[in-house]
Amino acid sequence: MRAPLALELAALPKAVPEARRAVRAYLGVPCPDVQLCVSELLANVIRHVGEGTPVSLRVHGTGGGRARVEVTDREPHAWLVVRHAGAEEESGRGLLLLDSVALRWGVRQETDGKTVWCDVPLSAGSG
Repeated sequence: MRAPLALELAALPKAVPEARRAVRAYLGVPCPDVQLCVSELLANVIRHVGEGTPVSLRVHGTGGGRARVEVTDREPHAWLVVRHAGAEEESGRGLLLLDSVALRWGVRQETDGKTVWCDVPLSAGSG
């Protein structure tokens, strides 16, 4: 079994495209849905926990044409809340996007923070 992609990075806007490229290189196939989930989870840390927050990103195949994405940050109290943004709002749709492309997702409490994870299909049509 192949080792997971594991990145330690600071949650900064410039880290998002770098992480997306690393995920694409690791998986070796087009994976727009996986990359979208990586972007949204990192953006949530930047916006709700704080820019520059240390995060761990892990991606690995789970079998059956799926990839698991996990983003861990050190803030146990900043929980994710799905909200319905108004038509004029420019943000607030990240978890709705995650929910629409992931097969399942959740939050796991850690001793020193939390991990948000999602399982995403790697299909020929979407990545």
